Amino acid sequence: MVKICCIGAGYVGGPTMAVIALKCPSIEVAVVDISVARITAWNSDQLPIYEPGLDDVVKQCRGKNLFFSTEVEKHVSEADIIFVSVNTPTKTRGLGAGKAADLTYWESAARMIADVSKNDKIVVEKSTVPVKTAEAIEKILTHNSKGINYQILSNPEFLAEGTAIQDLFHPDRVLIGGRDTPEGQKAIQALKEVYAHWVPEDRIICTNLWSAELSKLAANAFLAQRISSVNAMSALCEATGADVTQVSNAVGKDTRIGSKFLNASVGFGGSCFQKDILNLVYICECNGLTEVANYWKQVIKVNDYQKSRFVNRIVSSMFNTVSGKKVAVLGFAFKKDTGDTRETPAIDVCKGLLGDNAHLSIYDPQVTQEQIQRDLSMKKFDWDHPTHLQPTSPFGVKQVNVVWDAYEATKHAHGLCILTEWDEFKTLDFKRIYDNMQKPAFVFDGRNVVDAAKLREIGFIVYSIGKPLDAWLKDMPAVA
Repeated sequence: MVKICCIGAGYVGGPTMAVIALKCPSIEVAVVDISVARITAWNSDQLPIYEPGLDDVVKQCRGKNLFFSTEVEKHVSEADIIFVSVNTPTKTRGLGAGKAADLTYWESAARMIADVSKNDKIVVEKSTVPVKTAEAIEKILTHNSKGINYQILSNPEFLAEGTAIQDLFHPDRVLIGGRDTPEGQKAIQALKEVYAHWVPEDRIICTNLWSAELSKLAANAFLAQRISSVNAMSALCEATGADVTQVSNAVGKDTRIGSKFLNASVGFGGSCFQKDILNLVYICECNGLTEVANYWKQVIKVNDYQKSRFVNRIVSSMFNTVSGKKVAVLGFAFKKDTGDTRETPAIDVCKGLLGDNAHLSIYDPQVTQEQIQRDLSMKKFDWDHPTHLQPTSPFGVKQVNVVWDAYEATKHAHGLCILTEWDEFKTLDFKRIYDNMQKPAFVFDGRNVVDAAKLREIGFIVYSIGKPLDAWLKDMPAVA
C-alpha cells in the first residue's frame, strides 16, 4: 500500500488529503501537524475550517484510510510521498522584509524529513513558494541524505476557498513540476498516478520545477490584477456617473476577456493574492527587473487605494466624522462561504474606522469573536504564522462588539457596511433595520449585493461601489 503523509493540517493540506483519500481508497493518507488543538479538531465533529462539502468527505474516510495525527516523525518516516503544506509567511525583518517569503517552516520541515527518513522519498511542495525553493530544499536533503534518494516535485494548489472541494473533484488542471532526469520523471509519474484515479489525463500538466513554481505565482497575480482593474474602473465610474456593473458586463462579453473576477468590490483578500504578488515583486527585483516589479506593485497599490477610498467615503458621508458613532459591519471573512479572514479587506476598513474613533458592531455567520479581535489587534503579516506562534493581545479592541445577527449589529447604528457577500445579506428585512437605526441611516455596500433603489425608497442613503452616486454623496465627496 502506498503511503502519503502531508505535513501541515491547514486550509490546503486538510481538504486536499481528504479528497485524495476519498478518491484513492488503496492509498493510506496521514495528515500531521504539531498543533494538538488543530489535529483534535480534525478528529472531531467540529472541523477547524469551514468549507462546503468538506465534512462529508472527511467523515467518509477518517479512520479508514485518512488519519490526522501529531506523530509527525512516525508518519513522515513511513511515507513514500510527503506533501509539505506549511506556512510561508512574508518576511517582516531582514533581507526582503515586507516582500520575500519566509521559508523558516519549510526549511525545518526539510531537515526533519532528512533526520527521520529510512527509505527513498518523493517530497512534494504544496505550499506556495518562491521560484527556486525546490533547489534549496533539494540541497538540504541531499547534504543530509545518509544514502537516501529524494526527488522534489512542485504541485501547487489552485483552490478557491468556498469551492475547494468541488475544485479538487473537478480541477481545471493539476500541475506537477519535476527534474528532467530519469529519477525526476519517475517521481512525476508516481504522483500523476495518484491524481489519475479521478482526474482526466489531459488535465494533468507536467513541467519543469521552475515553471510549476512560477505558474502558481503568475496565476494569482493575473487574478488579482483583474480585480484591481475593475476596482480602478469603479472609481472612474463614480466620478463620471457610469455603472461599473454595466461596464464589467459589457467588457466580460468579449470572449477574449470573459466575465470571471470582474465584480467591483471593497478589495481582494485571502491568504495568497497579496503575498504572492509581493513575492513576485521581490523575485523580479532580485533579477534586476525593476519595471516588471513596479508593474505588479501597482496591483496591490490599487487594492489598498480601494479600501482607503471606501473608508473615506463612509467618514465624509457621515458629516466628516464617525467619532463615537456606532457603525455596523456585516461580514468579516474575505469572501462568502468561508470562515477565512486572512488579509480580508474588512481588517483595513475596520482599522480605518477605529482610527476615527468609531464604535463597531460586527456580524459574520462563520467568523468567531476571538478571531475578529485577534485580527484587529495583530500586526501585518503576523497572521501567516502557525496559531501557537502568533502574538496574543491580552486586550481586545474596546470599541469593537461582535454580535450574533445582522439585526443586533445594526440596532441604533448610524451606518452599516457590507464587507462580505454572504447570501443572507441579500434577503435581510431592511425596513426593520432602517426603523431601528439612527437617522439619516447610511448603507455602504462594499460588495454590491443590495438593491440600492429599494433601499433608497425605504429611506436609506446608499453608497454602492462603482455606481452612480446618491445626491447626498455628491455633495460630500470622499477625499482620498
